[in-house]
Amino acid sequence: MQDLKSHITKYAIECGFDLVRITGAEEFTADRDRALERINSGHMDGLPWFTPDRVARGADPEKLLPGAKSVICLGLSYLGEGETSPEMGTGTVARYARVRDYHRAMKRRMKTLVRGLEETLGKEIGAKWYVDDGPMLDRAAAARSGLGWSGKSTNILTPTHGSWVLLGQVITDLELEADPPLKKTCGACVRCIDDCPTGAITAPYVVDNVRCISYQTIENRGVIPVEMRPLIGDMVFGCDICQDVCPVNRKAALPGQPIPLAVNIGTAGKLDLKEILTLTEEQFRSRFQGTSIMRAKHVGLQKNACVALGNSREASAVPALTAALRNAEPLVRGHAAWALGEIGTTEALSALEQAQKSETDAYVLEEVEAALSRTAA
Repeated sequence: MQDLKSHITKYAIECGFDLVRITGAEEFTADRDRALERINSGHMDGLPWFTPDRVARGADPEKLLPGAKSVICLGLSYLGEGETSPEMGTGTVARYARVRDYHRAMKRRMKTLVRGLEETLGKEIGAKWYVDDGPMLDRAAAARSGLGWSGKSTNILTPTHGSWVLLGQVITDLELEADPPLKKTCGACVRCIDDCPTGAITAPYVVDNVRCISYQTIENRGVIPVEMRPLIGDMVFGCDICQDVCPVNRKAALPGQPIPLAVNIGTAGKLDLKEILTLTEEQFRSRFQGTSIMRAKHVGLQKNACVALGNSREASAVPALTAALRNAEPLVRGHAAWALGEIGTTEALSALEQAQKSETDAYVLEEVEAALSRTAA
């Protein structure tokens, strides 16, 4: 058994993973209960797919793979080299989205791992593999296996690669010796809590989903709350602030076999905001197909670009935002109106006054009038 486990660990690294640990297939009862409590307390509002039934399935490997004996927990770093300074007129993309779609990359590597094990053993094995688009409670498995420990931000922190890791699990009917959980904790550190601009980490290990910038810029299909818009800064897809300030990440190792970069995003993760506002649906798909940015959708990314331009207070953004007032989507027009109100130049005011005369959508008119009120104050 130990020889097989050693082989699995070595082969998983060869397949492109940075971290490998094993845990048993026992139900994650405590983690299940915590997840259900998060749903009941409203901390998962806005994610209609995160249901009690999904949690119950994901907490019990036996329900996902009858006859399950072990869970191979895998980590793959997405950390890139170097940092860049903020650039005027650009929006920032979270690090994990600067590489090609990690779901595909992780699943291809997990499939290679399983097929290779079958070849070594000379038999078919029962196995199912998951990334974060499946029901598996991935952070629970990672913590119990000793891959990392739960940080106060709710991210999994690993000793070698910090929190910059994508998590995957292979549930299998192979009986493997389980690794013990780590005894590490965050101690008295509360940097992630103190530095979160929206106060999304309401207590250690508790995140209010709707206050998280990642939720607002990726999952929110509606209006971004007005009070949250200034706090989003230049983020147009996701947020890394709680990871950037985490001391564990100061010496995080780079991946051994990194996922290729998304060429239209790049390692700096900067997008031209004015250009984003000009993209058609077809151009959006052509540019971002095969990347995580597709999750935000065309309208969502343009909505986020408006907010980032408003936060920049750049007068040079007024023509692009004025054009966005004629966008076919009310959500884009409404957030463009807010942004023009934040910039507040004579040209911005003129564009808002014109929109007040021609706009017919009630929501957009509300945004236009609120923006005019702010500029008049």
